[in-house]
Amino acid sequence: MKDITVDSSPSDAHLKDIGAAYWPTWEKEVSTFPWEFVTTEIALILEGECEITPEDGGAPTTFKAGDLVTFPLGYKGTWEVKKALKKRYMHSEGDVKKQFFNRLTRAINCVKSISK
Repeated sequence: MKDITVDSSPSDAHLKDIGAAYWPTWEKEVSTFPWEFVTTEIALILEGECEITPEDGGAPTTFKAGDLVTFPLGYKGTWEVKKALKKRYMHSEGDVKKQFFNRLTRAINCVKSISK
């Protein structure tokens, strides 16, 4: 299984290049739950702190507000949301429906920002 990667100091230029401002958001209260990533997901953590432990018993990955995290397609593990989470996210490769709706939401958010 591929590892989760965490960039603890993504540059503003990089975040602009990847369009993070237009990604949809997702929030989760303090909790613990299993999850399997059916896409590759890149997430910008806006608030909170989490730890994910892989299903295979490997070392956990911790991330927090300000981090840019890449969750690889097929990763299985258990989330422990230690402080309420809010993230922006983008899907690529994997589940086509999830990718489509993620792209659609990004496009709508981009249009909304232009019309302001």
